[in-house]
Amino acid sequence: MASSTSLLFPVFTLFSILFLASSSNDNIPATITIPLTSTFTSKLSTEPRVFLQHLASASLSRAHHLKHGTTSPLVKASLFPHSYGGHTIPLSFGTPPQKLSFLVDTGSHVVWAPCTTHYTCTNCSFSNPKKVPIFNPELSSSDKILGCRDPKCANTSSPDVYLGCPRCNGNSKKCSHACPQYTLQYGTGAAFGFFLLENLNFPGKTIHKFLVGCTTSAARVPTSDALAGFGRTMFSLPMQMGVKKFAYCLNSHDYDDTRNSSKLILDYSDGETKGLSYTPFLKNPPDFPIYYYLGVEDIKIGNTLLGIPSKYLAPVSDGRGGLMIDSGFAYGYMTGPVFKIVTNELKKQMSKYRRSLELETLSGFTPCYNFTGHKSIKIPDLIYQFRGGANMVVPGKNYFVFIPEISLACFPVVTDAGTSTLEFTPGPSIILGNYQHVDYYVEFDLKK
Repeated sequence: MASSTSLLFPVFTLFSILFLASSSNDNIPATITIPLTSTFTSKLSTEPRVFLQHLASASLSRAHHLKHGTTSPLVKASLFPHSYGGHTIPLSFGTPPQKLSFLVDTGSHVVWAPCTTHYTCTNCSFSNPKKVPIFNPELSSSDKILGCRDPKCANTSSPDVYLGCPRCNGNSKKCSHACPQYTLQYGTGAAFGFFLLENLNFPGKTIHKFLVGCTTSAARVPTSDALAGFGRTMFSLPMQMGVKKFAYCLNSHDYDDTRNSSKLILDYSDGETKGLSYTPFLKNPPDFPIYYYLGVEDIKIGNTLLGIPSKYLAPVSDGRGGLMIDSGFAYGYMTGPVFKIVTNELKKQMSKYRRSLELETLSGFTPCYNFTGHKSIKIPDLIYQFRGGANMVVPGKNYFVFIPEISLACFPVVTDAGTSTLEFTPGPSIILGNYQHVDYYVEFDLKK
């Protein structure tokens, strides 16, 4: 079983100036609690091996996007619904409120939703874009298109958003042009649209002039859900709301695509949460301002300390190295040298089980095992030792993917080993995916 020790991840530093949306209520509630639902679709193919191929392809594309920061090109990859193993929350925008499901993504920086009955999605896997749930601005009395003269227009020029106001003279005070349309790039595709200022509604509280993207078309996106960016930028959902902390405790993926939900907490209160262990966020490299980097000292497999070289465990100014936590990634990523150290020890401790080389070749994951004939199996814990003394113990069920119908399982963390000629590749060396967060209460303190 997983360790009972919980983690708190306080921020190291954020911004000196924040442009926050305004609230309609001076009596701000201490917390807002939202149902958090796991949306990973495992029944994507009648052939489990094909499912693993899709999972590997989507994971590699996600890793490529996250590792290339502000310069990530579009990447072609096989996609399928909820391919990242994500989690969604319901949010209500507009007057009267319109409720949609939003994918929670700590690796993204803005909030957007499909917003037209003519929404199109090129090379997307969901069957009919015409049936995608949308936010319809025409049905809201409070929507306003973001204008070029609004300071938020200039400030949306954050990573992956390419904007400007070429039709407005910089000295003109009467410019009425709309802020130009955005292109939001994701590893597997892109979303296109324009920004609105709209009401975000919660019971007893309304956030006015909340910046939300109105997406009119997309290409190769992995889900029909809207997206709620929770990254370290001024236009992410928690930053616009002005909350001091947000937290979640993820349900087991045994409940994927069911009505069973956990909770996401948006917290305005000060002070520490009792019973939690702490580890600091690290300062972000310039090309990776969105992500949450954690201070990790080493990794253990079972009782064996691996001795990961320190250059891989903390980001440097050129963007290489470090561990980031990402709610939008199912399993995670390790750069080649780290992956080799981890999997060599894993193979050593699991040597009594038969490897499935056929499945490794087919899926691209390694190692994979065939557990046929074993009444019980034992997979060693994967343990992250964080700065400040916090340990995160990840049981085998949360970092292996199992195909119980045919007694197979794989280590699904992807790597660039064998595909890159660089010994030390750009971007984070380790990405901690949401499967590894399961059964932990994870809190992000945005004010420390």
